[in-house]
Amino acid sequence: MSRVIDIVKEVVSPIVDSQNFELVDIEFLKEGKNWFLRVYIDKPGGIDIEECAWVSEQLSEKMDELETDPIPQAYFLEVSSPGAERPLKTEEDYLKAIGSYVHLSYYQAIEGEKFHEGTLLSVSDDTVELEFMIKTRKKVIAIPRDKVAKARLAIKF
Repeated sequence: MSRVIDIVKEVVSPIVDSQNFELVDIEFLKEGKNWFLRVYIDKPGGIDIEECAWVSEQLSEKMDELETDPIPQAYFLEVSSPGAERPLKTEEDYLKAIGSYVHLSYYQAIEGEKFHEGTLLSVSDDTVELEFMIKTRKKVIAIPRDKVAKARLAIKF
């Protein structure tokens, strides 16, 4: 599957870059009996449905022009915004999220928890620092980056 994602990234990057959009993520996965190729794009101020449709059309055309089809099975192509809970994948994503409310899930429990939600205070090569609440008390924790399985923006309720 990573081969498919790598090829799609090569094809879609110039399309996205030509419009000064950001390529946030690409997923290729099976849900039930159907395969989905999902491309998430964004720009400052947010992406709209017409922009998603344009990228979808351009990507579809370019994929059809490839000499060897990297996706032999039928699939649905979806191009959309990453949404309010966008994933944090790159160093730039983490740095932009400093001061924001985030959800971090771990490969193994840290301080007895498989995830924490709180305010991202800082990011270094080795750790992320998170402030979160335990009942009415604030706590700050430094989490080794290699222990973070997934990170995303979160909505605070």
